[in-house]
Amino acid sequence: MVKAGIIGATGYAGNEIVRLLLGHKDVEIKWFGSRSYIDQQYADIYQNFFKLVDAKCMDDNMAALADEVDVIFTATPQGLCASLINEEILSKCKVIDLSADFRIKDVKKYEKWYGIEHKSPQFIEEAVYGLCEINREDIRKARLIANPGCYPTCSTLSIYPLLKEGLIDPNTIIIDAKSGTSGAGRGAKVPNLYCEVNESIKAYGVATHRHTPEIEDQLGYACGQEVMINFTPHLVPMNRGILVTAYASLTKDVTYEEVKAAYDKYYKDEFFVRVLNKDVCPQTRNVEGSNFVDVNFKIDPRTKRVIMMGAIDNLVKGAAGQAVQNMNLMFGFDENEGLKQIPMCP
Repeated sequence: MVKAGIIGATGYAGNEIVRLLLGHKDVEIKWFGSRSYIDQQYADIYQNFFKLVDAKCMDDNMAALADEVDVIFTATPQGLCASLINEEILSKCKVIDLSADFRIKDVKKYEKWYGIEHKSPQFIEEAVYGLCEINREDIRKARLIANPGCYPTCSTLSIYPLLKEGLIDPNTIIIDAKSGTSGAGRGAKVPNLYCEVNESIKAYGVATHRHTPEIEDQLGYACGQEVMINFTPHLVPMNRGILVTAYASLTKDVTYEEVKAAYDKYYKDEFFVRVLNKDVCPQTRNVEGSNFVDVNFKIDPRTKRVIMMGAIDNLVKGAAGQAVQNMNLMFGFDENEGLKQIPMCP
């Protein structure tokens, strides 16, 4: 039985990790870390765990935690994991970091976009970007995982096959994305209050969103050249879910069958990536509560562009579910273990 500890267990992503691991036959949660709720019963904070979790919240002492568990999940704000991690910790247990601390290989780029100093740049090169469908074999051997961001997960998986096959011009990519409010975290913020969000939709982080360099890096690795995109996220009045609609110019005239073959080449054996039937558009309601990614495309012959679409649950495949999927690979479990939840629609 693998022993797991979670730092940031009372945030939305941390809470999802708890939910998923409770259904995992090979994992026992030993540490519910929460700087804000130390010594409080976890089930008092999240009543849905009443009679399911009988444990108090503990602190974020990663060094002490490493002596007690086999894997640490850090579902924390940017900068915290990098400030706590060290070689001794990594020699004792594996770490899956859900923040952006180890996703971007260029430390100067990270510091520019996130506005903080990186406290552990010596581990950046070692960290494996935990997008399982692309980096599976490297993840199996890793001791430090950079769990991908929610927008980058949905964007990359929606676009990757066509970029990899050279069917689209990487310099023409535009990504329009919509996210539910849980993507902003559990902290109280005026822009996320009910009356501010309900019955409204808005763009935010226009041309400045911090997931931009992460998406550009991953798309660049796919096509072997530097990529620069336009990425605009929007906040919509729903709890969870991300919908990506991406646009790019085609490099040649293609048929539906040719584009579909590109998606099937990379995803036909991927349990969690569902390439939908022709003309079926992904919807967030069809992936809610699950680790699935629904993707599809539409060729626009008039403009010689292709529209690539994807939908995920931002808290599951966009955070906690992907983290558990990474853990499964790292410990040699069935990759789908603990993640076979049927989407919650309707």
